[in-house]
Amino acid sequence: MSNIVLVGAQWGDEGKGKVIDYLTDKVDVVVRSQGGNNAGHTVVVGEKKYILRLLPSGILRRGKLCVIGNGVVLDPIALWKKKISELAAHGVKINSKNLLISECAHLVFPFIRRSMSNGKSPRGRQKIGTTKRGIGPAYGDKIARIGIRLGELLQPKCSRRNCVRGSRMSTLSSETSVKSRSDVRRCWISIWKLVKKIRPLVTNTVLTIHKAMAAGQEILFEGAQGTFLDVDHGTYPYVTSSNTTAGGACTGSGVPPNRIDRVVGAMKAYTTRVGEGPFPPQDASLPT
Repeated sequence: MSNIVLVGAQWGDEGKGKVIDYLTDKVDVVVRSQGGNNAGHTVVVGEKKYILRLLPSGILRRGKLCVIGNGVVLDPIALWKKKISELAAHGVKINSKNLLISECAHLVFPFIRRSMSNGKSPRGRQKIGTTKRGIGPAYGDKIARIGIRLGELLQPKCSRRNCVRGSRMSTLSSETSVKSRSDVRRCWISIWKLVKKIRPLVTNTVLTIHKAMAAGQEILFEGAQGTFLDVDHGTYPYVTSSNTTAGGACTGSGVPPNRIDRVVGAMKAYTTRVGEGPFPPQDASLPT
């Protein structure tokens, strides 16, 4: 099989989780390279249904190494409390042998999620139907070069003041009310505590993946969402904030295109779309 990229060929919800779970049995490493807590896969094992956001689907199989790549925006609270803890309750133990997280993954802060949920969309009637989980703002901060990466919080000399200088958190702290600033401080403390818990999982995943390739291991890059939600190639502006096509697997993991051996697209016989935006109807002139 070598190195395979699996993408959704439509707007998402094509049943990629089933395909990924099947392919995972045949590979050594499973890499998630883009998106955040807004997308994932549903896998059914026996009578249990697992909705896996952030975590690669391979986490349910023993002996597989799962990697959260640099292209992912990471919500530590969602990862620890809603994913790792839930899986632990079902007997799935997470450690550095089956999960590694890129030190370059950008962070999603909870106060951004709350502001998106409580506030009105600046687009008004032109809202794009996001999940309001802070994914877009996190990618926006990344592109604006004011975001905070996971590895920054693990530096011995890193202080709260140094890490948040110039960031969205710093801006909110200086421009909002005393109560809001207190909320931001509490958010910072909660993030700091959770980052310390996942410290053993954080590493240079680009190096990890390249070592796996050098050792002849087979790798599956699992895509989230779908082709037409790609920020460059989708139905813009009604798209997500990352590259959901095959190229996103390369930039989001640090693997060059010439090391990708195969791209598989998952699709279904009928079409649905996620979020708001135009949805092309069936052409009445075509046979049904």
